Amino acid sequence: MEHTLTQRAWTMLLRKLVTVLTLALVAAGTVRAELLIRITEGADAAVPIAVVPFAESGNIPAGDKLSTVVRSDLAMSGEFSPLPAEKMLSLPSKREEVFFRDWRLLGQRYVLVGELTRKGDRVSARYELFDVNTEERLLGETAAAPASNLRSLAHHVSDKVYEAITGVPGAFSTKLAYVTLDKFNGKPRYRLQVSDVDGKRARIRLESQEPILSPAWSPDGKKLAYVSFETGKPVIFIHELASGKRTKAADFPGLNSAPAWSEDGRSLLMTLSKDGNAEIYRMDLATKNLTKVTNHWAIDTEASWDHTGDGLFFTSDRSGGPQIYYKESERASPRRITFGSRYNARPRPDNSGKFVYYVHQRDRAFHIARTNLKTGEETILTRTESDESPSVSPNGRMLIYATKQGADSVLTVISADGGAAYSLPASEGDVREPAWGPLVR
Repeated sequence: MEHTLTQRAWTMLLRKLVTVLTLALVAAGTVRAELLIRITEGADAAVPIAVVPFAESGNIPAGDKLSTVVRSDLAMSGEFSPLPAEKMLSLPSKREEVFFRDWRLLGQRYVLVGELTRKGDRVSARYELFDVNTEERLLGETAAAPASNLRSLAHHVSDKVYEAITGVPGAFSTKLAYVTLDKFNGKPRYRLQVSDVDGKRARIRLESQEPILSPAWSPDGKKLAYVSFETGKPVIFIHELASGKRTKAADFPGLNSAPAWSEDGRSLLMTLSKDGNAEIYRMDLATKNLTKVTNHWAIDTEASWDHTGDGLFFTSDRSGGPQIYYKESERASPRRITFGSRYNARPRPDNSGKFVYYVHQRDRAFHIARTNLKTGEETILTRTESDESPSVSPNGRMLIYATKQGADSVLTVISADGGAAYSLPASEGDVREPAWGPLVR
């Protein structure tokens, strides 16, 4: 009887979540494919950097300038404060034109200069990064891309500049997956979309009148796993982005939810209730063989591998309410990680093994929090009150989550310590379920 009640409660909870989400999204209006950018808060300790508008040779395509995209990328990280171009005293494009004294007077720590050159259908970017105080060149490279793909070239430059200064790979060339919803002919229209990390170049990958939930990236960035209700029940699909080919990964009786890829891309963690209770399983994608990872009368769900690929975090209500638990391996006994409130769910660890991020309830509000896995210290990172679905950037330096800003549902990106933020609202309508893609070299 206890298993039946637990399963019934879990099913009702999932149906209620989908219903509330649908009503909220439909009421919001019509979604346009591309997200906007709205910087909401800067970091006090952001490093001043001057990204000088690049010189241009040849017929450079119109649109956003490469230096503008780089400036925006660095600002979004929360770690840099780019100098507006109109405040610059000169516009050098190479070292001999850089007068470091001028940049020191402007309070700049770094200066990036460069030139774009077009030959045929390709554009080359020659760029140099300097430490203003030491007058040392930290980076000097040339990169090229098709003339139609200058935005990717700009994100590449941002990644290189970020890594040269911080020692950590940049994540500006990675992708976001998310779900939007509008109302079409009086019916809800869910769309699974993929965009750049700044919300640009969004593409619709799946459209359905039924809910789409929990997109998860394969480690090579070529596939998405997600939950779709298009058959009238939750089913886990795997979607090859290049070809559009879709296959059912899990279509068992009851729940099929919360997919999470293994580090090698050969298996998926998932929540199934095929045997009567919501438990976590691992599926070998080649053989479809299942390994039961949890076995408890409570609800176990939302599993995510740790940075080693051996241990996993998950949500369970075995202590009386949703809390985060950790298993050092599939066969290890779970131990509870969170204690700060009655509700902590949807764990997402970083890539260093230092922190785990999650949704935390306090005083009827839902925030994004993190726990230091070594000290157990919990920190609430967000000031908004309806936060959900955290996803950590692959370099561990940023975090994206869904929240509300007034009547708008938006995606918000914060630095991993919560010190800076920018939002990606849809121009109209609602956006949910963000997933940050992997670093792909």
